[in-house]
This record gives sequence, C-alpha cells and structure tokens, in this order.
Amino acid sequence: MGHHSNDEHHHDHDHGHGHGHANDQGLRAMIRYLRAAPRMWRSEINDATIGLLAPEAGERVVDIGAGVGAGTVRAAREGATVVAVEPTSYMRRILAVRRFFQRSRKRITVLDGSAEKMPVADDSVDAVWAVNTMHHWIDTERGAAEISRVLRSGGRVVLIDEDFEDRDHPEFERFAERHGSDEHHAFSMVDAEQMGGLLSAAGLGEVDATKRSLAGRPVIAITARA
Repeated sequence: MGHHSNDEHHHDHDHGHGHGHANDQGLRAMIRYLRAAPRMWRSEINDATIGLLAPEAGERVVDIGAGVGAGTVRAAREGATVVAVEPTSYMRRILAVRRFFQRSRKRITVLDGSAEKMPVADDSVDAVWAVNTMHHWIDTERGAAEISRVLRSGGRVVLIDEDFEDRDHPEFERFAERHGSDEHHAFSMVDAEQMGGLLSAAGLGEVDATKRSLAGRPVIAITARA
C-alpha cells in the first residue's frame, strides 16, 4: 500500500470536483493508474468494512461510491453478487478494466449511480456499504431513504468514513495541510449522530452511529438493519 489507506477517497475527491487536467481522463492516466494497481487495489479500511458487513455467498450487495473497487472485489471473492455504484465515469472505466481480470467478474456489475440514486430495484439487496464516500453525498436524507428503499427486510448497512480530523489518524497532518487552508478543497466530516438519525427516520432499525477505531484508524461508523 502507498501513503493512503483508501485511494478511492482521494481520487474521487479530485475527479469528482473536476480539478484534473483533461489529460488525466485519457489513456495515459489510465495506464498510470493500472501500473499503480498493486498498492491501490486493496485497502485495510475496505477489508475491515467488508469484515463488518460479512457478505455471504449468494447475497446481492451494493458498494456505494465503489471507486476502483477495493471493497467490491473483496465482497465478490466472498461469493456475493456485487453492484458497484460509482458516479464518476473515469472511476467506472478503471473498475471495469479491473473487473475483467477477476475470476469473480460475473458477480460484479459496475453501474452509474450515487447514494441518492441507486440503480437497483426496491427490496432487492441484502446489504449496502460505503467507505469514505458519505462526505460526498449531496443529500444525506435522500441517501438514507435510498438505502431503506433497496434493502430487503433484515438487510444490513455499514457506512464508514475515516476521521481525518482526528489527530490519532496517521494521515491527520497530510489531511490538514491539504484541506485546511484551501476553501476550494473544503472537506466536511459527517456527523455520526445526525446520519444515524436519518437512517432511523428512513425506517431502519438497530442503528449504531459512533466514532470508533477500525483497522487501527479513527472512523465514523454507522451500522443498521432494515
């Protein structure tokens, strides 16, 4: 792994806000991305999140803001059928290439979508998760409602955002340097209690919304069941 625990987070942030040069959307950038694959494809925070979600063979699950698919691939290897929802076309292309080389590729579908608009039917999903994407959600209330809509009865949700503002986070100084003085790169952490309240209001139960440690990093963690 490189310096970042979840490269999807950092690249989603850049590309999602259109800061990249046009060339970054091209073939050269994709080749650079693929060359970097060995240190990017996996993420301890994604592995830990999938561990909490515990997808089982035959289940249908959704990765919200899948990025380059660290969680998607792990869940598919566990035997689950994964709908990788990603709003950034560049990331979808990267993930589509990665999917092609997976033995479990038939269990992975890459679709355009977001937390607020998931391209899946009502009551059709056993589990939903997101890693380092909640702070990107444009409408958290709509996102909570969408999660409730797509989950089957008994379905579960795990939402994790690393708490980069916590001084115990290994990337705290890097984060503060990058975001602290740059309004254009403004970054707002998710309020765990507020997000938990939105899930409860959307009809989900067993809601647990706390700050905790996951994979040795401080995170904002929200879990619930339909």
